[in-house]
Amino acid sequence: MHSTPFTRSGILRLFATGLKPAVCGRLLAGAVVLILAACASKAPPPPELGGATPPLDLPSTLPADDAPLPLAISQPKSQWIPVRWKDLPGFSKDSLHEAWNAWIKSCEKPAPALAYTCESVRHLSIATPEQQRTWLMTYWQPYRIEPLPGQAAPANGLLTGYFEPIIPAMRQPGGAFTIPLYTPPAGLSSGKAWFTRQQIDTQPAVQAQLKGREIAYLNDPIEALVLHIQGSGRLRITEPDGSQRIVRVAYAANNGQPYRSVGSWLLSQRAITDATWPGIRAWVAANPDRINEMLWTNPRYVFFRQEILAGVDASFGPRGAQGVELTPGRSIAVDRLSIPYGTPVWLASPGPTVPLERLVMAQDTGSAILGAVRADFFVGWGPDAGDVAGTLKQDLRLWALWPRGKTPGQ
Repeated sequence: MHSTPFTRSGILRLFATGLKPAVCGRLLAGAVVLILAACASKAPPPPELGGATPPLDLPSTLPADDAPLPLAISQPKSQWIPVRWKDLPGFSKDSLHEAWNAWIKSCEKPAPALAYTCESVRHLSIATPEQQRTWLMTYWQPYRIEPLPGQAAPANGLLTGYFEPIIPAMRQPGGAFTIPLYTPPAGLSSGKAWFTRQQIDTQPAVQAQLKGREIAYLNDPIEALVLHIQGSGRLRITEPDGSQRIVRVAYAANNGQPYRSVGSWLLSQRAITDATWPGIRAWVAANPDRINEMLWTNPRYVFFRQEILAGVDASFGPRGAQGVELTPGRSIAVDRLSIPYGTPVWLASPGPTVPLERLVMAQDTGSAILGAVRADFFVGWGPDAGDVAGTLKQDLRLWALWPRGKTPGQ
């Protein structure tokens, strides 16, 4: 069976044109198993959604997009302005079934106000895109997300990307593999500052508190920094017996110190003009004696937990802040004070890295993801996904989808 390769060019093509069935099988292998499992353990029938329980009561044609618009909705850091479905660019063209895997994932830990819709979401997992589109237009209302009145904000929102790196590692230190990844130390308290990155790297007394908590060792300080910033990654790990396997290290905690961007520091030093990862790596290659100086400008340090990757789990990304696994190309990180976790969102971004018009799910957050119209797009895993994520910085518009007649507080 032909499928598009999971390379930078392949990723860009997939995001620009939509995943075809063969490709969807490559990226989300085992999704059918997930769907069957979700349907096998049905919750009690949910309350009626808009007066009927889809998909048993769907109109035979798309409903007229002319119903009276509801009132705007206020969130702590955004306002939602009701609009027509025709105002969503590309809505008639998106392969909606590709977003359903992400939506079913959200239904594992749904927002309380959306939990009653999940039975319908599971039913529709095997529906056609036309049926899914009809269901959305019948029972859901789109809202354009905007900053609050008087809130200082750029004219356009901002879309960036993130990914899950795949990094070589060893279970025991040896050769160049000397950079440890740790589980959280005893006594680490949420909200209380622990030692800085520089202190962890240099002080024997601090390192003694981390003894025995090593998960694995890396050989590249920049890869380790990427892992700390991304919050999770896949390790191609060599065990003591010489065997290799892929495991995931996922975010477990941090040292309570503030995050500082090494790219911003390099820009402030006028050391670089390109603050992308390729630009940072080029500087590091030319200044190997200053690596620690750069790294220590970011005092935040991340601790991890190990997760075994097998079967269907390997076809999804790490768990986001919502507590569910991320879906490549269909999960975004948001400011939860603008968009609640589990909200279906229509995303439109014209490029230049990759044009996007598609249904996504708000399933994660990040320390730099702040503001009403701000999102981080989960690209996938590996170096090619990293290339895309590292250059993705473009204008953004967002629309929240919410059940008709309901507000987020209900």
